[in-house]
Amino acid sequence: MKVHRPAVGMICASAQGRDKDCIYVICGIQSPSFVYVADGAGKKLNCPKRKNVKHLVLTAHNAAQYGADFSNGSINDCILAYAIKQYKTLKNQVGGSKIV
Repeated sequence: MKVHRPAVGMICASAQGRDKDCIYVICGIQSPSFVYVADGAGKKLNCPKRKNVKHLVLTAHNAAQYGADFSNGSINDCILAYAIKQYKTLKNQVGGSKIV
């Protein structure tokens, strides 16, 4: 299932750029073409990375499934990094070495 529209809290992977294959969570939407992403470790929530949606591989997974719920507003970098770690672990167990 391919996802076409980004949403806050959606897990995605960078498809192009120097951060290729990095896993991020969408933490804000600037316009239909640009979103803000963070991973809690390299890119913090207070200074997210601006990415073009064309350069992202969107997944059907949401960070709330892994404990990082953006709806209640009590998210921090540590919780976000842990959710991404849980997502990577689950994907490696289920699908081999392919992350997305």
